[in-house]
Amino acid sequence: MATSPQPQKTDFSFDVMGRYVCNGLDEALRTTDTNLRPDARPFDFIVVGGGTFGSVLASHLFSQDKTHAHRILVLEAGQLTLPEHQQNLPMINPGEPWGVPWNSDSPASWNQQFPGLAFTIGGRSLYWGGWSPYFIDSELLPSSWPQSVIDDLTKALSQNGNEPYLDQAARKIGSNTDNDFVNGTLHEQLRTRLFNNLKNAPVQNNTILTGNRGGLNTVDDLEAPIAVESVSPRPGFFAFNKFSATPSLMRVSRMAFEEAQGDDVRKRLMIVPGVHVIRLERNGSQITRVITNFGAVDVPSNGKVFLGLGTIENTRMALTTLQNQNALIGKNLMAHLRSNVTIRVPRASFGAALDANLHPELKELAVSAMFVKGIHTHGNGTLGHFHVQITASAVGDLEMNSEAELFKKIPDIDGLDPFKGMTDNWIVITLRGIGEMVGDKTSPDPKSRITLGGSQGNFDYGEPRALVRFDPGDKDLTLWDVMDAAIDTLSLMFADGDPQSVQYLSGGGGGVWQRTPASASARRDKLSSTHHEGGTLWMGNDSAISVTDEWGKFHEADNLYALGPCLLPTLGSPNPMLSGVALARRTADHLVNPQPAPPLEAGFKYLFDGTAKTFKSWLTTGQGQFTLIDGNIIAYPGNDLGLLWYALENFGDFTLRLQFRLDRGDDNSGVFIRFRDPRRRVPNRTDPTLSSIYSNQAWVAVDTGFEIQIDETARPDNADMHRTGAVYAIPVGTGPGQQNYSRGSAVQSGSWYDYEVQTVGQRYTVRLKDTTSSSWQQTTIFTNQDVYRGKTPTDDPNSGYIGLQSHSGGVSFRNVRIKLG
Repeated sequence: MATSPQPQKTDFSFDVMGRYVCNGLDEALRTTDTNLRPDARPFDFIVVGGGTFGSVLASHLFSQDKTHAHRILVLEAGQLTLPEHQQNLPMINPGEPWGVPWNSDSPASWNQQFPGLAFTIGGRSLYWGGWSPYFIDSELLPSSWPQSVIDDLTKALSQNGNEPYLDQAARKIGSNTDNDFVNGTLHEQLRTRLFNNLKNAPVQNNTILTGNRGGLNTVDDLEAPIAVESVSPRPGFFAFNKFSATPSLMRVSRMAFEEAQGDDVRKRLMIVPGVHVIRLERNGSQITRVITNFGAVDVPSNGKVFLGLGTIENTRMALTTLQNQNALIGKNLMAHLRSNVTIRVPRASFGAALDANLHPELKELAVSAMFVKGIHTHGNGTLGHFHVQITASAVGDLEMNSEAELFKKIPDIDGLDPFKGMTDNWIVITLRGIGEMVGDKTSPDPKSRITLGGSQGNFDYGEPRALVRFDPGDKDLTLWDVMDAAIDTLSLMFADGDPQSVQYLSGGGGGVWQRTPASASARRDKLSSTHHEGGTLWMGNDSAISVTDEWGKFHEADNLYALGPCLLPTLGSPNPMLSGVALARRTADHLVNPQPAPPLEAGFKYLFDGTAKTFKSWLTTGQGQFTLIDGNIIAYPGNDLGLLWYALENFGDFTLRLQFRLDRGDDNSGVFIRFRDPRRRVPNRTDPTLSSIYSNQAWVAVDTGFEIQIDETARPDNADMHRTGAVYAIPVGTGPGQQNYSRGSAVQSGSWYDYEVQTVGQRYTVRLKDTTSSSWQQTTIFTNQDVYRGKTPTDDPNSGYIGLQSHSGGVSFRNVRIKLG
């Protein structure tokens, strides 16, 4: 069915956002059809899954593609549902975008209750809790991880801007700095009490409790690494709340639309929701087609496909696509061990420090958030890691969910005023433990794994569903016990060691307060509840013992990559959001690495070097259009003349060099020199006291400057003064005001040619050569005698500009450079 070109109305909304951010698959496929448009191009980066990490990859590929060399297609099974994190909006039915496209044969039924995938643009990043701790060194061991990945994630290396990728990711999601919205007396008192007790606590159960980066030197080491940014990182930028991948993807989609001036064929990013990718077709080690429920997308020979479907679906797609020669795909499945304990301690136990009469601000909303890292040494000397996310609230004697207070308050005066008269007797504290699970890479049938479940008769679109089994091993159960004991120890620390000053919630939202800690069954979540499945496509340097290489490319495929926590050799205890974002950005940087511009000749500088940065120094006027594609400026004709002009500077005497290419032999364009600023009024030739603004400002370059012609057909009359290498429309001859023109070698379509234009005073010299040649051919010499044209900045401060013409056909330009004098 054809996609509607207009936004559509529902019972409640007008889908302007969806229509101008997304495209239908039919629209995307039309943009690749050269039968419809000769300039159509395929998508060379195809992202399967527009969830968290697919969106991050696509956004970064787009932003880092400085020469606009690539087209990106994002295929997402769900719709565009939310523009930002759901906690900033009214409560939404959690079942709306969620689905479970796999089956489970876990031995414990409670580990079969998967929340599944968020079928929507942005995926789980729209719903996650925001906690984003770093890996510590013992979680990134060279025995498991490629050293190059460890270095790039943790060290300042020149190839990633002297900033480790984990730091880049933390800055991206907003967890790189302390959260200034968590502050005040309550926070300071709780943090200080916890710090003092931790510093003096003995090591128990071979377990170290420490701060968020593996150290405990000051109270700041207990700050919570939450991905919320409440202050703008730079003047003029809006601060964002809790991170999701959706706003960045929407931003680059709009940029793609604006760059292409609404022309889908020239858009270098298209987002297609509502499309299920059924399977990938391959020829040998090359993925050649992406088959969807609405048609097939061909993968060009230089194209790459990225699996961003989440760990389980990525693994299923890999199992159905590749031979799995080493029988590794699907092993090493890991999740996080999670326990939740809620306690309360009397406010009075803090004495004067939290006395509302002495601290009136405590009558209003008060929250705290802290973080503790745990490192346990197993009996065989290996380490297990966990962390405890701690939230606290001092609102309401009946409050049982301190974490809910952390994110859902909006600074509205009607919401703030009711807190002014509040008092409360209890501080409610929630401690959530997140423990590392150990993956099994070597057993023939690991306790936790992913396989294809087609034998059970479960298929989607004719393809077998994944069959998922979670079954914790001995180390996992030991670490879970250790983590629970640590949570109980931390609970007592908030009561300053007094068991009589702490009460425990018995479990669940309807629980009751009691004097004994909640049982293991009451506090422990099912293994699949965190959305942190990972490890099944782990990266490594040796194809015999890993599934993907250091960039996430499958060893068995030349052009297939995986994204997200499925790549992690070990899970550690952190939420995999930070590592997944870091690895996606690292892979994008690796793949989008444009060739540097040719070295400059002595004395020259670039006006356009093939990058978006220098392209932005040029302005467009008139009817034509100019687009940056693969490091080239492409001139597209309009209904009238178009002009792209270098707006940062005007020039007197100079030598200008550039390269051009004709798409067809009859293409027509040119290079304008020494013209007046098109935005300004143009003096009348017969009466200098009169001036006018042109309706098509591109004609200012024609009337006030000179065009160095590009046209092998010499339209309209086949005269040499209209041919490539000539100063357009200047009569050929040796007399005053004429140009001494000689034809150069015929310009062939599809080949690049060098142009050189030299100005000294009012003398113009033009030279031409094939880029494969070392010798220039002089095509014309011309001395201007028209006092109204070709003025230098000395003659007229508003003249002396350089520009490119769009007239007919598609002409490309690159490597525009100039030498003054």
